[in-house]
Order: sequence, then structure tokens, then C-alpha cells
Amino acid sequence: MLSHFALLHLPGLFVAAAVTFGGLIPFFDAEYAILEFGLPKRVATSKPAQAVMILSSGRVTAIGLILFTFYFQAKLIEFDTVLTILGAYVGLVDGYVCVREGVPNKAVFRTVSGLAIAAWGFLGMTGTT
Repeated sequence: MLSHFALLHLPGLFVAAAVTFGGLIPFFDAEYAILEFGLPKRVATSKPAQAVMILSSGRVTAIGLILFTFYFQAKLIEFDTVLTILGAYVGLVDGYVCVREGVPNKAVFRTVSGLAIAAWGFLGMTGTT
């Protein structure tokens, strides 16, 4: 089942785990999840923002499950494709929202992290091993 596993897959699997399990946090404590994301307290205490965070997290968790599904099916090119799109698009959106909400340091971190994940996928680092 996992005969294709290689140590070089660990960064991608780490992303899959972080997205899947990290996406579950808002279901239990949305305010904490929003603060942990890096947004200001005024956003975290907003009940409408908490509802949106939970909805968003359900979608993100689904992407994590897609990553794991592709990995266990040994569809490593597809896995890298999802990493590319996830990292680039979500990283840029996260950065944009953080800048708008007045947390530029988090914006830089989230954008750079997302682009690093996108680069990993774009370069096919999982699928080339």
C-alpha cells in the first residue's frame, strides 16, 4: 500500500496532515483558530467571522483529504498538482487578508509559506521520487 513512500515525501505529507487536522480546529474553537491564524482579536470574537472560519475549514479539510487520497493511491503527480494550486492560491489569499486586517508580519509568513508549498509541488518533488 505504501511501497512508494520515500523520505522526500515527508514535506508534502506534513502539509496534508496540517491542512487536514488543522482544518478541524475551528469546529471545536473557532475564536482560537482565528487568533492562531494570526488575525486580530476583533475578528476572532466576531460570531459571523467564526461561522465563516468553520465553513472555510471544512473545505480546507476536504483538500487535505484529497491530498491523502492521492498519496495512498500513489497518484504523486496529482498530489504535487494539488500542492501547487493550494500553496499558490491559498498562500496569496491568506497574505492578502492578513494585510487587509493589519497583520503584515503574518501576511509575509503565510504568503512565503504558501509559495514554498507551491514550489515544492510545481517542481514535482513528491512525484519524482
